[in-house]
Amino acid sequence: MERKLIALDIDGTLLSSQRKPLDSTVKALKALRKAGHLVIIATGRSRLLAGEVIHQLGCTNYIICNGSAAFLDHEQVYKHTLDREALERMIAFANERKVDIALFGLDSFARMTNFDEPTVLDAMASFGQKAPKFEADYLAKHEVYQGCAFYDQSMDEEFTAAFPEFRLVRWHEHSVDIIPNPGSKAQTILALAKKVGIKPENIVTFGDGNNDIEMLDLAGTGVAMGNASSHVKEAANLVTDTNDRDGIYKALRKLELVH
Repeated sequence: MERKLIALDIDGTLLSSQRKPLDSTVKALKALRKAGHLVIIATGRSRLLAGEVIHQLGCTNYIICNGSAAFLDHEQVYKHTLDREALERMIAFANERKVDIALFGLDSFARMTNFDEPTVLDAMASFGQKAPKFEADYLAKHEVYQGCAFYDQSMDEEFTAAFPEFRLVRWHEHSVDIIPNPGSKAQTILALAKKVGIKPENIVTFGDGNNDIEMLDLAGTGVAMGNASSHVKEAANLVTDTNDRDGIYKALRKLELVH
């Protein structure tokens, strides 16, 4: 069997609804590595927020911040930070509309504004995190790989039209990710596959959210979790069981990558 690149999202995919990896998932990933396949976590989280899962699953390869950074054997091999001038304009634009913005480096994050902490907390709590601390000068002190803007769908068109430099990907009813345009998990996965000599048709991706659609669509085999929404499932080649019912293991077994 040719070597595969298997990329897996964290929230709603590698983690169950209890925010823990299933035993079947842990065993499957070990079997994939033992067989010589390249296993990569591909998440919207920063390295700081993904660190516990990376360590728990023994992963040395990971794509973070929706593709803005990538690591092989814990060494950074890809970097695409947000344009600082455009980000400054977006922060001013958001301030006028009393929309909170949070910014993420590799190992730190902060909220640039303090308009509506309950809304920020609601979004962050959806994946077990607290609201970022308020730090008005964060942008001046850090490289920024990703941001979050905390607004609902009624403002989608306004922000998207104003900032073509960014992709704004909704992940919560009250929040979108701010990532470089062009930029995505999919593009970074393809870049890593080329770097290590794995053909695109030998890429297998697992995901459940809006930020996974492109990597499901572009992979040789895109696997949507059973808990994914219908439009995410439409982008996949295969729909497996949920993140609570051994979805990853069942799909890998169907693909004859584990026993």
